[in-house]
Amino acid sequence: MSKDTFPFSSTSLRSLRLEQEVQDWEDERRALAHRRAMIRPPLPRAPRLPPRQQRLQEVRAPPPQIRCRDTSIHNTFMCGDIKGVYAVLKDPAMVNALMETVHEEMVWAPEMGMWTLSSKVKQTSALRLAASRGHTACVEELLFRGAEVNANPGGNTALHDACIGGHPVCVQLLLSHGADPEVLAADGSAPLHLCTSAQSFHCAELLLEGGADINVRSRESRLTPLHVAAQRGLEEHVQLFLSHGADVLATNREGETPLNAACSGAERPSEAGRYLRVSQKLLDAGANPQTAGRKQHTPLHNACANCCCRIVDVLLQHGAKADVENCAGYTPMDCLLQVVEDYPTQQSEAIARSLLNYGAKPVSPKMLKQLALYPDVLGVMLNSYTSIPPCDWSDSLPPDTLSQEHLLFLRSLRQRSTQPRSLQHLCRCAVRQHLGARCHSAVCELNLPGSVREYLLLCDNKTLQ
Repeated sequence: MSKDTFPFSSTSLRSLRLEQEVQDWEDERRALAHRRAMIRPPLPRAPRLPPRQQRLQEVRAPPPQIRCRDTSIHNTFMCGDIKGVYAVLKDPAMVNALMETVHEEMVWAPEMGMWTLSSKVKQTSALRLAASRGHTACVEELLFRGAEVNANPGGNTALHDACIGGHPVCVQLLLSHGADPEVLAADGSAPLHLCTSAQSFHCAELLLEGGADINVRSRESRLTPLHVAAQRGLEEHVQLFLSHGADVLATNREGETPLNAACSGAERPSEAGRYLRVSQKLLDAGANPQTAGRKQHTPLHNACANCCCRIVDVLLQHGAKADVENCAGYTPMDCLLQVVEDYPTQQSEAIARSLLNYGAKPVSPKMLKQLALYPDVLGVMLNSYTSIPPCDWSDSLPPDTLSQEHLLFLRSLRQRSTQPRSLQHLCRCAVRQHLGARCHSAVCELNLPGSVREYLLLCDNKTLQ
């Protein structure tokens, strides 16, 4: 063997061949781009012939669309393998091919009276697969080769998928190639509705810059993007939409506003802070805390049902009604008492105190037994009565589940249930009954010592007088 030669393995030869193919494709792309740049503007259209001299035009049917179920090709676009993309796109028809996946699902067959395994075909496209994963080079290559930017196989366009994934570069590419920023998906959602994560903030900015309607409605639920952002507690999105003129008073199909959506979305105590800031932004923009949906459920009902103390205070300060009833006859206080057990550490007594200070009526004595294991809330409720009702239910509580402090409180409660309240407490009840819903604001304006104002505002939970 000569010193100037060496053998090539099959792997080396295959690698060299692939590199050569990639180089050839790059050369073709550059040549095509150069030819496009050199094309002159089209000549003016020739004058039309008289009707009798018009020739019949030949109408050609579009070529049949290719369907691909090869998972390796799907993975090529999902993984952003640009070399693999070049190899797949040697066939120009693959640019807009339908990518189909088959899923086995259990379906109830009523004629057989049993569950059966059924195959369900889901459709997508190469552009959708690449955009959903944020593979910019893949998206650019497909658009360069003529991918239909507004095609919606499977119900979504590539723009919908890019917004769901929070990929702003892909969103910018798609918009620059003519993607419709207001196109609705099969479920009736516009791209702005699908900006539901913190990572999608720049996607929302690009959509608005591209002409998207800030108050676009989803087809069925009639939600606006502001509804969705408020429901998710997305502070930056809410601020962005408000700055672009989002309607803060818009109602969905159930008659609920974005403020109601924000108050209902604050289900986790760890997220209460950002939902509070979202609610504050909406209120500052003119949201009405008294607006109720078709079920007469107000934002205050939702905030109490989620045991969000600070949101309740903000709503009350902006004019929410503490004694309003929903269609089931429940007040915000009722909604609170139904979830005390679910939120044992969320300062339920502070919410109850705020509701009473803003005009909520004392609950029925029958509800007191439900609060037996929560002395803080029970104390607030008892201090709203002019006389302590009979509490015979306290004898049936298991002593091993009660703390020493709790036992002392219940003993004091049993002793005073047949005795009159103090004159000072009766005066407090009379003042509060006279002021009604103006109690909090009026007491704060009275020229009284701080201790007296606190006493009038039910700050002594467990002290029975």
